[in-house]
Amino acid sequence: MLFAAAALVMAAGRPSLADTPIDTALNPDLIPPLAMQQQVMMLPADPDRPARLEVTLLTPEGAGPFPLVVLNHGTPLAGDKLRTMQRYIYTFSAYYFLSRGYAVAMPMMRGFAASEGQLPNTGCNLAALGTADARDILAIIQDLSGDPDLDTRRVVVGGQSFGGWNTLAIGALHPRNIVGLVSFAGGIRSSACDGEATGPGDLALLSGLRALGATTSIPSIWFFGDNDSLFPKPLWQAMFRTYTKAGGQAVLIQIGRFRDDSHQVLSFPEGLPLWTSPLDAFLGRIGMPHRAIFPAYLPLPAPATTHFAAVSDVAAVPNLSEDGRADYRHFLSHATPRAFVLAPDGRSAASFGGFDPLGRALNLCRAYGFTCRPYAVDDRMVWVAAPAPVPSGFAALTNISAVPYLNAGALAGYRKFLDEPLPRAFVISPDGSWVSSSGPDPASHALHYCQMSHPDCGVMLSTGRLFGAVRHNEAF
Repeated sequence: MLFAAAALVMAAGRPSLADTPIDTALNPDLIPPLAMQQQVMMLPADPDRPARLEVTLLTPEGAGPFPLVVLNHGTPLAGDKLRTMQRYIYTFSAYYFLSRGYAVAMPMMRGFAASEGQLPNTGCNLAALGTADARDILAIIQDLSGDPDLDTRRVVVGGQSFGGWNTLAIGALHPRNIVGLVSFAGGIRSSACDGEATGPGDLALLSGLRALGATTSIPSIWFFGDNDSLFPKPLWQAMFRTYTKAGGQAVLIQIGRFRDDSHQVLSFPEGLPLWTSPLDAFLGRIGMPHRAIFPAYLPLPAPATTHFAAVSDVAAVPNLSEDGRADYRHFLSHATPRAFVLAPDGRSAASFGGFDPLGRALNLCRAYGFTCRPYAVDDRMVWVAAPAPVPSGFAALTNISAVPYLNAGALAGYRKFLDEPLPRAFVISPDGSWVSSSGPDPASHALHYCQMSHPDCGVMLSTGRLFGAVRHNEAF
Protein backbone atom coordinates (compact mmCIF):
# COMPACT_ATOMS: atom_id res chain seq x y z
CA MET A 1 0.00 0.00 0.00
CA LEU A 2 1.29 3.48 -0.86
CA PHE A 3 0.68 6.90 0.71
CA ALA A 4 2.35 10.04 -0.64
CA ALA A 5 2.30 13.80 -0.40
CA ALA A 6 0.05 15.38 -2.97
CA ALA A 7 3.00 17.07 -4.65
CA LEU A 8 4.46 13.72 -5.75
CA VAL A 9 3.48 12.24 -9.11
CA MET A 10 1.86 8.82 -8.78
CA ALA A 11 2.32 6.12 -11.41
CA ALA A 12 0.11 3.34 -10.09
CA GLY A 13 -2.07 1.16 -12.26
CA ARG A 14 0.01 1.20 -15.45
CA PRO A 15 -0.17 -2.04 -17.42
CA SER A 16 2.55 -4.63 -17.69
CA LEU A 17 4.02 -5.50 -21.05
CA ALA A 18 4.42 -8.86 -22.73
CA ASP A 19 5.76 -9.78 -26.14
CA THR A 20 4.59 -12.56 -28.43
CA PRO A 21 5.58 -16.06 -27.29
CA ILE A 22 7.77 -18.16 -29.54
CA ASP A 23 6.35 -21.64 -29.90
CA THR A 24 9.40 -23.63 -30.94
CA ALA A 25 13.01 -23.68 -29.84
CA LEU A 26 14.43 -24.10 -33.34
CA ASN A 27 13.46 -21.21 -35.59
CA PRO A 28 14.95 -17.99 -36.97
CA ASP A 29 13.75 -16.00 -33.95
CA LEU A 30 16.58 -17.65 -32.02
CA ILE A 31 19.26 -15.85 -34.05
CA PRO A 32 21.25 -13.29 -32.01
CA PRO A 33 20.57 -9.62 -32.73
CA LEU A 34 24.26 -8.86 -33.34
CA ALA A 35 25.22 -8.93 -37.01
CA MET A 36 26.99 -11.97 -38.37
CA GLN A 37 28.10 -13.04 -41.82
CA GLN A 38 26.48 -16.22 -43.16
CA GLN A 39 27.58 -18.18 -46.20
CA VAL A 40 25.97 -21.38 -47.48
CA MET A 41 28.26 -23.40 -49.72
CA MET A 42 28.46 -26.77 -51.44
CA LEU A 43 31.97 -28.10 -50.76
CA PRO A 44 33.68 -31.35 -51.83
CA ALA A 45 33.86 -34.11 -49.23
CA ASP A 46 36.32 -37.02 -48.97
CA PRO A 47 37.85 -37.35 -52.47
CA ASP A 48 37.88 -41.14 -52.16
CA ARG A 49 34.05 -41.01 -52.14
CA PRO A 50 33.20 -37.94 -54.25
CA ALA A 51 30.21 -35.89 -53.09
CA ARG A 52 29.44 -32.30 -52.20
CA LEU A 53 28.22 -31.32 -48.76
CA GLU A 54 26.09 -28.34 -47.79
CA VAL A 55 28.08 -26.19 -45.34
CA THR A 56 26.97 -23.12 -43.41
CA LEU A 57 29.75 -20.75 -42.36
CA LEU A 58 29.11 -18.07 -39.74
CA THR A 59 31.69 -15.40 -38.96
CA PRO A 60 31.48 -12.74 -36.25
CA GLU A 61 31.75 -9.00 -36.63
CA GLY A 62 35.09 -7.53 -37.55
CA ALA A 63 38.02 -8.66 -39.64
CA GLY A 64 39.65 -12.08 -39.62
CA PRO A 65 41.43 -14.31 -39.61
CA PHE A 66 39.17 -16.05 -37.10
CA PRO A 67 39.92 -19.32 -35.31
CA LEU A 68 37.70 -22.09 -36.67
CA VAL A 69 35.31 -24.47 -34.98
CA VAL A 70 33.39 -27.13 -36.89
CA LEU A 71 30.07 -28.15 -35.33
CA ASN A 72 28.35 -31.36 -36.39
CA HIS A 73 24.63 -32.04 -36.31
CA GLY A 74 22.56 -34.85 -34.88
CA THR A 75 20.07 -36.97 -36.76
CA PRO A 76 16.28 -37.35 -36.61
CA LEU A 77 15.02 -40.59 -35.14
CA ALA A 78 13.19 -41.40 -38.36
CA GLY A 79 15.70 -42.35 -41.05
CA ASP A 80 13.41 -41.18 -43.86
CA LYS A 81 13.59 -37.59 -42.56
CA LEU A 82 17.26 -37.00 -43.39
CA ARG A 83 16.70 -35.25 -46.69
CA THR A 84 14.05 -32.90 -45.27
CA MET A 85 16.17 -31.95 -42.25
CA GLN A 86 16.91 -28.22 -42.18
CA ARG A 87 20.44 -26.86 -42.19
CA TYR A 88 22.15 -26.99 -38.81
CA ILE A 89 22.29 -23.39 -37.61
CA TYR A 90 19.93 -22.65 -34.71
CA THR A 91 22.10 -23.91 -31.88
CA PHE A 92 23.46 -22.09 -28.87
CA SER A 93 26.77 -23.89 -29.35
CA ALA A 94 27.29 -21.83 -32.53
CA TYR A 95 26.39 -18.60 -30.75
CA TYR A 96 28.75 -19.47 -27.92
CA PHE A 97 31.70 -19.85 -30.29
CA LEU A 98 30.77 -16.66 -32.16
CA SER A 99 30.84 -14.84 -28.82
CA ARG A 100 34.40 -16.11 -28.30
CA GLY A 101 35.46 -14.80 -31.69
CA TYR A 102 35.39 -18.04 -33.71
CA ALA A 103 34.17 -18.65 -37.22
CA VAL A 104 31.69 -21.54 -37.13
CA ALA A 105 31.40 -24.11 -39.93
CA MET A 106 28.42 -26.48 -39.83
CA PRO A 107 28.53 -29.19 -42.52
CA MET A 108 25.56 -31.42 -43.28
CA MET A 109 26.54 -35.06 -43.58
CA ARG A 110 25.84 -37.10 -46.71
CA GLY A 111 22.14 -37.50 -47.38
CA PHE A 112 21.12 -34.71 -44.99
CA ALA A 113 19.44 -31.52 -46.24
CA ALA A 114 21.06 -30.55 -49.57
CA SER A 115 24.21 -32.67 -49.15
CA GLU A 116 24.79 -35.25 -51.85
CA GLY A 117 25.21 -39.00 -51.38
CA GLN A 118 24.17 -41.06 -48.41
CA LEU A 119 25.71 -42.35 -45.20
CA PRO A 120 27.81 -45.50 -45.66
CA ASN A 121 26.33 -48.78 -44.48
CA THR A 122 28.86 -50.13 -42.00
CA GLY A 123 26.47 -52.42 -40.16
CA CYS A 124 27.24 -52.57 -36.46
CA ASN A 125 30.78 -51.29 -36.94
CA LEU A 126 29.84 -47.87 -35.58
CA ALA A 127 33.45 -46.71 -35.36
CA ALA A 128 33.75 -47.22 -39.13
CA LEU A 129 30.64 -45.10 -39.70
CA GLY A 130 32.10 -42.34 -37.55
CA THR A 131 35.50 -42.37 -39.24
CA ALA A 132 33.89 -42.25 -42.71
CA ASP A 133 32.03 -39.11 -41.66
CA ALA A 134 35.19 -37.78 -40.01
CA ARG A 135 37.04 -37.98 -43.33
CA ASP A 136 34.32 -35.83 -44.87
CA ILE A 137 34.62 -33.32 -42.02
CA LEU A 138 38.40 -33.10 -42.45
CA ALA A 139 37.91 -32.58 -46.20
CA ILE A 140 35.61 -29.63 -45.44
CA ILE A 141 38.26 -28.13 -43.14
CA GLN A 142 40.80 -28.52 -45.93
CA ASP A 143 38.41 -26.82 -48.35
CA LEU A 144 38.06 -23.88 -45.94
CA SER A 145 41.80 -23.54 -45.40
CA GLY A 146 42.09 -21.34 -48.48
CA ASP A 147 39.85 -18.66 -46.95
CA PRO A 148 42.10 -15.82 -45.68
CA ASP A 149 39.51 -14.95 -43.02
CA LEU A 150 39.90 -18.37 -41.37
CA ASP A 151 42.79 -19.73 -39.31
CA THR A 152 42.71 -23.49 -39.86
CA ARG A 153 46.08 -24.22 -38.28
CA ARG A 154 44.44 -25.03 -34.90
CA VAL A 155 40.82 -26.14 -35.15
CA VAL A 156 38.22 -27.26 -32.60
CA VAL A 157 35.60 -29.83 -33.67
CA GLY A 158 32.35 -30.34 -31.79
CA GLY A 159 28.96 -31.94 -32.22
CA GLN A 160 25.73 -33.08 -30.65
CA SER A 161 24.42 -36.66 -30.50
CA PHE A 162 25.31 -38.29 -33.86
CA GLY A 163 27.47 -35.22 -34.51
CA GLY A 164 29.25 -35.85 -31.22
CA TRP A 165 30.00 -39.40 -32.35
CA ASN A 166 31.49 -38.12 -35.61
CA THR A 167 33.48 -35.60 -33.56
CA LEU A 168 35.05 -38.33 -31.42
CA ALA A 169 35.88 -40.27 -34.59
CA ILE A 170 38.00 -37.33 -35.80
CA GLY A 171 40.59 -38.28 -33.20
CA ALA A 172 41.08 -41.73 -34.72
CA LEU A 173 42.42 -40.13 -37.92
CA HIS A 174 45.20 -38.18 -36.12
CA PRO A 175 44.79 -34.83 -37.92
CA ARG A 176 47.59 -32.49 -36.90
CA ASN A 177 45.51 -29.31 -36.89
CA ILE A 178 42.64 -30.53 -34.66
CA VAL A 179 43.43 -29.56 -31.07
CA GLY A 180 40.22 -30.37 -29.18
CA LEU A 181 36.96 -32.31 -29.44
CA VAL A 182 33.65 -31.23 -27.86
CA SER A 183 30.87 -33.81 -27.55
CA PHE A 184 27.36 -32.91 -26.40
CA ALA A 185 25.54 -36.18 -25.64
CA GLY A 186 27.60 -37.78 -28.38
CA GLY A 187 26.83 -41.32 -29.48
CA ILE A 188 24.90 -43.57 -31.81
CA ARG A 189 22.60 -46.50 -31.11
CA SER A 190 21.20 -49.09 -33.52
CA SER A 191 18.31 -51.39 -32.71
CA ALA A 192 19.52 -53.65 -35.54
CA CYS A 193 22.69 -54.60 -33.66
CA ASP A 194 22.75 -57.68 -31.44
CA GLY A 195 23.65 -57.66 -27.78
CA GLU A 196 22.50 -55.60 -24.84
CA ALA A 197 24.23 -53.59 -22.14
CA THR A 198 21.43 -51.25 -21.11
CA GLY A 199 19.51 -51.48 -24.38
CA PRO A 200 19.60 -52.72 -27.99
CA GLY A 201 22.83 -51.97 -29.80
CA ASP A 202 24.74 -50.79 -26.76
CA LEU A 203 27.45 -53.41 -27.10
CA ALA A 204 28.12 -52.11 -30.61
CA LEU A 205 28.25 -48.58 -29.21
CA LEU A 206 30.71 -49.54 -26.47
CA SER A 207 32.80 -51.54 -28.91
CA GLY A 208 33.02 -48.51 -31.18
CA LEU A 209 34.07 -46.28 -28.29
CA ARG A 210 36.74 -48.78 -27.29
CA ALA A 211 38.16 -48.61 -30.82
CA LEU A 212 38.03 -44.81 -30.96
CA GLY A 213 39.53 -44.35 -27.50
CA ALA A 214 42.43 -46.66 -28.34
CA THR A 215 43.44 -44.69 -31.43
CA THR A 216 43.04 -41.01 -30.49
CA SER A 217 45.41 -38.60 -28.83
CA ILE A 218 43.21 -35.47 -29.07
CA PRO A 219 41.71 -34.25 -25.77
CA SER A 220 37.93 -34.14 -25.55
CA ILE A 221 35.20 -32.83 -23.26
CA TRP A 222 31.88 -34.65 -22.90
CA PHE A 223 28.54 -33.27 -21.69
CA PHE A 224 25.73 -35.57 -20.55
CA GLY A 225 22.60 -35.08 -18.47
CA ASP A 226 20.67 -37.32 -16.12
CA ASN A 227 17.43 -37.31 -18.13
CA ASP A 228 18.84 -37.82 -21.63
CA SER A 229 16.13 -39.49 -23.72
CA LEU A 230 18.61 -41.38 -25.94
CA PHE A 231 21.47 -42.17 -23.57
CA PRO A 232 20.37 -43.07 -20.03
CA LYS A 233 22.81 -42.23 -17.27
CA PRO A 234 24.10 -45.80 -16.71
CA LEU A 235 24.83 -46.01 -20.44
CA TRP A 236 26.78 -42.76 -20.79
CA GLN A 237 28.71 -43.58 -17.65
CA ALA A 238 29.68 -46.90 -19.25
CA MET A 239 30.52 -45.07 -22.50
CA PHE A 240 32.91 -42.71 -20.72
CA ARG A 241 34.58 -45.52 -18.77
CA THR A 242 35.04 -47.56 -21.93
CA TYR A 243 36.53 -44.69 -23.93
CA THR A 244 38.96 -43.53 -21.25
CA LYS A 245 39.98 -47.05 -20.22
CA ALA A 246 40.94 -47.69 -23.85
CA GLY A 247 43.20 -44.62 -23.76
CA GLY A 248 40.96 -41.73 -24.81
CA GLN A 249 41.68 -38.37 -23.16
CA ALA A 250 38.36 -37.00 -21.94
CA VAL A 251 36.75 -35.01 -19.17
CA LEU A 252 33.09 -35.65 -18.35
CA ILE A 253 30.77 -32.79 -17.36
CA GLN A 254 27.55 -34.02 -15.77
CA ILE A 255 24.88 -31.36 -16.23
CA GLY A 256 22.17 -33.08 -14.17
CA ARG A 257 18.54 -32.86 -15.22
CA PHE A 258 17.54 -30.32 -17.86
CA ARG A 259 13.92 -29.59 -18.74
CA ASP A 260 12.21 -32.71 -20.10
CA ASP A 261 15.27 -33.99 -21.93
CA SER A 262 18.91 -33.06 -21.34
CA HIS A 263 19.67 -34.30 -24.87
CA GLN A 264 18.29 -30.93 -26.05
CA VAL A 265 20.47 -28.72 -23.85
CA LEU A 266 21.85 -26.80 -26.84
CA SER A 267 18.37 -25.77 -27.97
CA PHE A 268 17.46 -23.54 -25.04
CA PRO A 269 19.12 -20.46 -23.54
CA GLU A 270 18.61 -21.64 -19.96
CA GLY A 271 21.02 -24.50 -20.72
CA LEU A 272 23.96 -22.12 -21.20
CA PRO A 273 25.03 -21.89 -17.53
CA LEU A 274 25.35 -25.69 -17.45
CA TRP A 275 28.10 -25.92 -20.03
CA THR A 276 29.71 -22.59 -20.95
CA SER A 277 32.09 -22.30 -17.99
CA PRO A 278 33.45 -25.87 -18.30
CA LEU A 279 33.88 -25.36 -22.03
CA ASP A 280 35.71 -22.06 -21.43
CA ALA A 281 38.08 -23.89 -19.10
CA PHE A 282 38.65 -26.71 -21.61
CA LEU A 283 39.41 -24.31 -24.45
CA GLY A 284 41.82 -22.43 -22.21
CA ARG A 285 43.66 -25.64 -21.36
CA ILE A 286 44.21 -26.46 -25.03
CA GLY A 287 45.39 -22.93 -25.81
CA MET A 288 42.34 -21.73 -27.73
CA PRO A 289 40.30 -18.51 -27.30
CA HIS A 290 37.84 -18.89 -24.45
CA ARG A 291 36.75 -15.42 -23.31
CA ALA A 292 33.70 -13.54 -24.53
CA ILE A 293 34.73 -10.76 -26.88
CA PHE A 294 31.31 -10.45 -28.57
CA PRO A 295 28.92 -11.07 -25.65
CA ALA A 296 25.87 -9.94 -27.63
CA TYR A 297 25.93 -13.25 -29.52
CA LEU A 298 24.63 -14.85 -26.32
CA PRO A 299 21.54 -14.03 -24.26
CA LEU A 300 21.90 -11.61 -21.37
CA PRO A 301 23.13 -13.63 -18.37
CA ALA A 302 20.55 -13.90 -15.62
CA PRO A 303 21.48 -12.58 -12.17
CA ALA A 304 22.32 -15.01 -9.40
CA THR A 305 19.49 -16.79 -7.63
CA THR A 306 18.22 -15.01 -4.53
CA HIS A 307 15.90 -16.01 -1.71
CA PHE A 308 13.60 -12.98 -1.78
CA ALA A 309 10.54 -15.22 -2.20
CA ALA A 310 9.37 -18.33 -3.98
CA VAL A 311 8.89 -17.71 -7.70
CA SER A 312 5.35 -19.05 -7.38
CA ASP A 313 4.43 -16.62 -4.57
CA VAL A 314 2.31 -14.08 -6.43
CA ALA A 315 1.63 -12.05 -3.28
CA ALA A 316 5.36 -11.48 -2.70
CA VAL A 317 5.96 -9.52 -5.92
CA PRO A 318 6.61 -5.93 -4.77
CA ASN A 319 4.24 -3.07 -5.55
CA LEU A 320 1.99 -4.76 -8.10
CA SER A 321 -1.65 -3.85 -8.50
CA GLU A 322 -4.25 -6.60 -8.81
CA ASP A 323 -3.95 -6.34 -12.58
CA GLY A 324 -0.18 -6.63 -12.21
CA ARG A 325 -0.56 -9.79 -10.14
CA ALA A 326 -2.80 -11.21 -12.84
CA ASP A 327 0.00 -10.48 -15.31
CA TYR A 328 2.46 -12.29 -13.07
CA ARG A 329 0.16 -15.32 -12.91
CA HIS A 330 0.11 -15.24 -16.71
CA PHE A 331 3.92 -15.22 -16.68
CA LEU A 332 3.96 -18.26 -14.39
CA SER A 333 1.70 -20.15 -16.79
CA HIS A 334 4.32 -20.02 -19.57
CA ALA A 335 7.02 -22.61 -20.06
CA THR A 336 10.66 -21.63 -19.84
CA PRO A 337 12.59 -19.78 -21.13
CA ARG A 338 10.83 -16.79 -19.65
CA ALA A 339 11.61 -13.58 -17.78
CA PHE A 340 9.65 -11.14 -15.63
CA VAL A 341 11.13 -7.73 -14.87
CA LEU A 342 9.87 -5.08 -12.50
CA ALA A 343 10.12 -1.31 -12.07
CA PRO A 344 10.04 0.27 -8.59
CA ASP A 345 6.66 1.87 -9.32
CA GLY A 346 5.02 -1.49 -10.03
CA ARG A 347 5.16 -1.48 -13.80
CA SER A 348 6.43 -4.71 -15.29
CA ALA A 349 7.30 -6.54 -18.48
CA ALA A 350 7.43 -10.21 -19.38
CA SER A 351 8.90 -12.16 -22.26
CA PHE A 352 8.61 -15.80 -23.22
CA GLY A 353 10.69 -18.11 -25.41
CA GLY A 354 13.13 -17.19 -28.12
CA PHE A 355 16.76 -16.18 -28.05
CA ASP A 356 16.91 -13.81 -25.08
CA PRO A 357 13.69 -13.37 -23.08
CA LEU A 358 15.41 -11.43 -20.28
CA GLY A 359 17.02 -8.99 -22.69
CA ARG A 360 13.74 -8.52 -24.56
CA ALA A 361 11.79 -7.85 -21.36
CA LEU A 362 14.30 -5.21 -20.22
CA ASN A 363 14.21 -3.63 -23.67
CA LEU A 364 10.41 -3.46 -23.49
CA CYS A 365 10.72 -1.40 -20.32
CA ARG A 366 13.24 0.94 -21.92
CA ALA A 367 11.07 1.31 -25.02
CA TYR A 368 8.24 2.60 -22.83
CA GLY A 369 10.48 4.96 -20.90
CA PHE A 370 11.00 3.23 -17.58
CA THR A 371 13.75 1.17 -15.99
CA CYS A 372 13.22 -2.38 -14.75
CA ARG A 373 15.23 -4.96 -12.86
CA PRO A 374 14.95 -8.74 -13.27
CA TYR A 375 12.52 -10.32 -10.82
CA ALA A 376 12.23 -13.92 -12.04
CA VAL A 377 14.06 -15.76 -14.82
CA ASP A 378 12.80 -19.20 -15.84
CA ASP A 379 12.09 -20.92 -12.50
CA ARG A 380 14.54 -18.85 -10.45
CA MET A 381 14.02 -15.87 -8.17
CA VAL A 382 16.63 -13.17 -8.91
CA TRP A 383 15.14 -10.08 -7.24
CA VAL A 384 17.40 -8.21 -4.81
CA ALA A 385 15.54 -6.06 -2.30
CA ALA A 386 16.94 -2.64 -1.41
CA PRO A 387 19.31 -3.00 1.55
CA ALA A 388 18.08 -1.41 4.75
CA PRO A 389 20.22 1.46 6.11
CA VAL A 390 22.04 1.13 9.41
CA PRO A 391 19.83 2.01 12.44
CA SER A 392 20.77 5.41 13.89
CA GLY A 393 19.01 5.63 17.25
CA PHE A 394 17.96 9.17 16.27
CA ALA A 395 14.67 8.98 18.17
CA ALA A 396 12.00 6.56 19.28
CA LEU A 397 9.95 5.14 16.44
CA THR A 398 6.74 6.48 17.96
CA ASN A 399 8.11 9.98 18.68
CA ILE A 400 6.15 11.81 16.02
CA SER A 401 7.40 15.24 17.06
CA ALA A 402 11.00 14.15 16.35
CA VAL A 403 10.40 13.60 12.62
CA PRO A 404 12.14 16.51 10.82
CA TYR A 405 10.86 18.69 7.97
CA LEU A 406 7.21 17.64 8.11
CA ASN A 407 4.24 19.97 8.55
CA ALA A 408 1.09 19.03 10.45
CA GLY A 409 -0.53 17.36 7.45
CA ALA A 410 2.56 15.29 6.76
CA LEU A 411 2.80 14.26 10.40
CA ALA A 412 -0.71 12.87 10.06
CA GLY A 413 0.64 10.74 7.24
CA TYR A 414 3.38 9.53 9.56
CA ARG A 415 0.80 8.52 12.16
CA LYS A 416 -0.98 6.50 9.48
CA PHE A 417 2.34 4.92 8.50
CA LEU A 418 2.84 3.69 12.08
CA ASP A 419 -0.36 1.68 11.76
CA GLU A 420 0.86 -0.12 8.63
CA PRO A 421 1.99 -3.76 8.92
CA LEU A 422 5.60 -4.76 8.44
CA PRO A 423 7.56 -4.54 6.21
CA ARG A 424 7.20 -0.79 5.70
CA ALA A 425 9.29 2.29 4.93
CA PHE A 426 8.88 6.05 5.40
CA VAL A 427 10.95 8.39 3.21
CA ILE A 428 11.29 12.16 3.61
CA SER A 429 12.95 15.04 1.79
CA PRO A 430 14.35 18.26 3.35
CA ASP A 431 11.62 20.22 1.54
CA GLY A 432 8.96 18.36 3.53
CA SER A 433 7.87 15.88 0.84
CA TRP A 434 7.41 12.30 1.95
CA VAL A 435 6.39 8.84 0.80
CA SER A 436 5.47 5.77 2.80
CA SER A 437 5.14 2.23 1.52
CA SER A 438 4.34 -1.16 2.94
CA GLY A 439 4.58 -4.62 1.45
CA PRO A 440 7.48 -6.46 -0.22
CA ASP A 441 10.63 -4.33 -0.65
CA PRO A 442 9.05 -1.09 0.64
CA ALA A 443 12.27 0.96 0.85
CA SER A 444 13.09 0.78 -2.87
CA HIS A 445 9.46 1.48 -3.76
CA ALA A 446 9.17 4.56 -1.54
CA LEU A 447 12.59 5.92 -2.51
CA HIS A 448 11.76 5.58 -6.20
CA TYR A 449 8.61 7.65 -5.89
CA CYS A 450 10.22 10.28 -3.70
CA GLN A 451 13.35 10.64 -5.80
CA MET A 452 11.35 11.11 -9.00
CA SER A 453 10.85 14.74 -7.91
CA HIS A 454 13.05 15.09 -4.84
CA PRO A 455 16.58 13.69 -5.24
CA ASP A 456 17.43 14.43 -1.60
CA CYS A 457 14.98 11.87 -0.22
CA GLY A 458 16.30 9.53 2.45
CA VAL A 459 14.92 6.53 4.31
CA MET A 460 13.64 7.59 7.71
CA LEU A 461 12.06 4.36 8.87
CA SER A 462 12.04 0.83 7.51
CA THR A 463 10.60 -2.41 8.88
CA GLY A 464 9.96 -0.81 12.24
CA ARG A 465 13.48 0.58 12.83
CA LEU A 466 14.71 4.18 12.80
CA PHE A 467 17.55 5.07 10.44
CA GLY A 468 19.75 8.09 9.96
CA ALA A 469 20.84 9.82 6.77
CA VAL A 470 22.54 13.06 5.85
CA ARG A 471 21.07 15.45 3.32
CA HIS A 472 22.30 19.06 2.94
CA ASN A 473 24.48 18.59 6.03
CA GLU A 474 21.45 17.92 8.20
CA ALA A 475 21.25 14.64 10.06
CA PHE A 476 18.07 12.76 10.81
